[in-house]
Amino acid sequence: MLITLSEIKQISLNGVWKQNSSLVQILGMCPLLAITTTLVNGVMLSFATLLVMAFSNFLVACLRNLIPYEIRIPVFILVAAFVVTVIDLGMNAYMHDLYNVLGIFIPLIITNCLVLGRIEAFAAKNGPLGAGLDGAMMGVGMIWTLGLLGGIREFIGAGTVLGGIELVIPGTSALQVLPADYPGFLVAILPPGAFICLGCLVAWRNWVVTRAAQRAQMPPPAPIAAGGCH
Repeated sequence: MLITLSEIKQISLNGVWKQNSSLVQILGMCPLLAITTTLVNGVMLSFATLLVMAFSNFLVACLRNLIPYEIRIPVFILVAAFVVTVIDLGMNAYMHDLYNVLGIFIPLIITNCLVLGRIEAFAAKNGPLGAGLDGAMMGVGMIWTLGLLGGIREFIGAGTVLGGIELVIPGTSALQVLPADYPGFLVAILPPGAFICLGCLVAWRNWVVTRAAQRAQMPPPAPIAAGGCH
């Protein structure tokens, strides 16, 4: 089933901003606290989650009319687990060093409430293309949120940006933004720092949404009368 341009825009806006998994739904807190010590870690784990959600949603949407209602949840979990296993084995084979850094959080994607929640709320009720797009856009929302959070924590905590990029692109290295003798700020790297940074991001988003709503409700400026010669 094809989807219209307006549906594409609505799904994209919901995933990236309106229903952002980290800033609005506050889901996936375990990887958010543990993995976002660097921008690279946050982005790569989010990208893996994007692949899981996009393919899981697509497969469930293709099979939704064949799945009995009574056993839908176990089937949804099996489909998502299959996709997670494929991605886990692929990263272990082709990005082994990064896989060692992300560790158990790759297979734990299956326990993320967002994955099963989007399958149940969207993929089980819509066509394959819309479902796949919904999963991908939810992943994009997670990528920019966890990437920004990881970048802030890395910058404050170590004075660098893109730490660990050599695990993804061999031959590259992190950018030392602050002086090399910067002592670092340990709290930013620890889970309390993630809570504080996340709280600031949530507050920032709420402020942006509130300001936009206030501007939408403001009456248009009164027209200025044209001056004339007397």
